[in-house]
Amino acid sequence: MRDPFFPPPNFLVRATNPLAKSLALKTLPFHTHEILPAFCFYQFVNRIVSPYVSARLAPKTYPQLSRKTKINWNVHFVSMVQSIFINALALWVIYADKERSSMDWKERVWGYTGAGGMVQGFAAGYFAWDLLVTVWDVDVHGWGALFHAASALTVSIMGFVGASGHSNMYTTAETLQRPFVNYYGVNLVLYELSTPFLNIHWWLDKVGMTGSTLQLVNGIALLATFGGSRLVWGTYQNYCMYKDIWKAINNPGELPVPSWLALAYLASTTALSCLNFYWFSKMVQAVAKRFDKPNEEQGGKKK
Repeated sequence: MRDPFFPPPNFLVRATNPLAKSLALKTLPFHTHEILPAFCFYQFVNRIVSPYVSARLAPKTYPQLSRKTKINWNVHFVSMVQSIFINALALWVIYADKERSSMDWKERVWGYTGAGGMVQGFAAGYFAWDLLVTVWDVDVHGWGALFHAASALTVSIMGFVGASGHSNMYTTAETLQRPFVNYYGVNLVLYELSTPFLNIHWWLDKVGMTGSTLQLVNGIALLATFGGSRLVWGTYQNYCMYKDIWKAINNPGELPVPSWLALAYLASTTALSCLNFYWFSKMVQAVAKRFDKPNEEQGGKKK
């Protein structure tokens, strides 16, 4: 399936070709017109849209926030916009791109469709923005968030790394580019299915609705989607990806997998998986704490 977004401008392709060739990012020039607008759009949302909308939706809360909390609020706002968009886009591509469903292990490792590249392009634009704002305000976001942003950007950018080979293994002109595990990059974007509930949970704390029924319902949805999309779906996708990469390493043929590329990708995805399990345990504790506290206070009064 071809990229349904507008074609990349020739001047942008020419401008990014030298960098793409030097770093073996073969399909990067075909998706820079998605990465750069996404980066700029999310910065616009962060600086302009979020302050304007938030001050009107939460007039008693947002203007009174400290500098650090406002920064966090705006980042959550951008995250909400991005997660809704990228989830819808990834689900649509998974459903509509029929080439993906017929891929064998070789094509899942080195195959490429323009639509899949589009998803990774928009995701890379967000993760590049996320890394920048995290580095800029690391005292606000923390080193764990910085590590996550760097790992996520690494994984999305590696989806543009290509290999050389003959054209008889793939059926369309687009697949001649052959970036690395583009197939799994789209699947792993669905990590973001839990993000809207995480943002809502954070906002409810800030507007004085901690322990409310709405936060309870949202907390259950958060744990269900986080566990389902990141721990179950994500772990299964990583297992399938590791298995396909292992097959590619042991059956190099015309497209050997560079050891540095396999190690870098596996290290990044494994690090993200470990963070997901760690964060899930913290989420369970945080959600439980918000609803245990009133019971503890009542018990103390009885004594």
